Amino acid sequence: MASHRRPKQPTRARVTVLTATAAAAVALSSQGASAAPAKPGKDEVKTQVDALYEEAEQATEKFNAAKERQEKLEKEIGQLQDQVARGQGDLNELRSTLGSMASAQYRNGGIDPSLALLLSEDPDSYLDKASSLDHLSGKQVEAVQKIQAKQRSLAQQRQEAAGKLADLDATRKELGEKKKASTDKLNEAQALLNTLTAQERAQIKDEDARASRSEGERAELGPPVKASGRAGAALAAAKTKLGGAYVSGATGPSAFDCSGLTQWAYKQANVSISRVTYTQANDGTRISRSQLQPGDLVFFYGDLHHVGLYAGNNMTLHASNPRGGIKYESMDNMPFQFGVRIG
Repeated sequence: MASHRRPKQPTRARVTVLTATAAAAVALSSQGASAAPAKPGKDEVKTQVDALYEEAEQATEKFNAAKERQEKLEKEIGQLQDQVARGQGDLNELRSTLGSMASAQYRNGGIDPSLALLLSEDPDSYLDKASSLDHLSGKQVEAVQKIQAKQRSLAQQRQEAAGKLADLDATRKELGEKKKASTDKLNEAQALLNTLTAQERAQIKDEDARASRSEGERAELGPPVKASGRAGAALAAAKTKLGGAYVSGATGPSAFDCSGLTQWAYKQANVSISRVTYTQANDGTRISRSQLQPGDLVFFYGDLHHVGLYAGNNMTLHASNPRGGIKYESMDNMPFQFGVRIG
């Protein structure tokens, strides 16, 4: 038989304990749900910013390469268009000569049908038929052959120009993408820095300044190093820019990126080297670390996206990043790949 006994009621003390436990659970759950992620510290932000600067520089060098390719294509296209214009003028002159021959023939008894077709609006297909030349005189044949050769040359130049215009369009698109990639990384880095207090940003700046002074003293006050010739002149020129600004894509004279500085420095030594790290790596003879002399180019990272000038005493002088600018830095701070001796 089922029991009809009423269930035992909880005591006041038990209700109080249960209520407190439930309230605590709700509070902890609410606290866990609303807790914001921990704000990164100064050192963590600095590390993240440096990584973003490196990614921005990778995009910058690709941007520089695309820009150089764009300028080269624009120059080549301009030259081709000039050649086509001159060629068209030559072709018109040749046709005019052939027309004079036709006029003379007409005055002497009528124009040859073959010659009349050659002077029509679209003689190209007719010109390809060698049998058509059998009806013409020697001078006329020579004139027609010159027209044929000029037409083929113009067609080839126009085709080449069209191909380069397509390349230029693709290059301009790439240029915009690389510029945006670089700018986005730099903006992300600045946003990270802005999460720090003014005092923390000042501390980072002071730490960078102390490190730069220390490494500058190592470069200048270390064991005597040989710096001569064009490499020495390039290094001397770069030293005049110490403390200057790093700006993505800049080639001087007031601001530089890494390859912009090395190109400018060698230009002051009357030596022309290419614009970007990837091509500067092939502008001279590759050498090992033990062979380095002051002024040699030094390349870092596996994809060669960073370059500086060897300053002696295991130091490089380079345009580092937007925070560090142009400064001395230990070669050990970056993954060294090889050196390049210019000249």
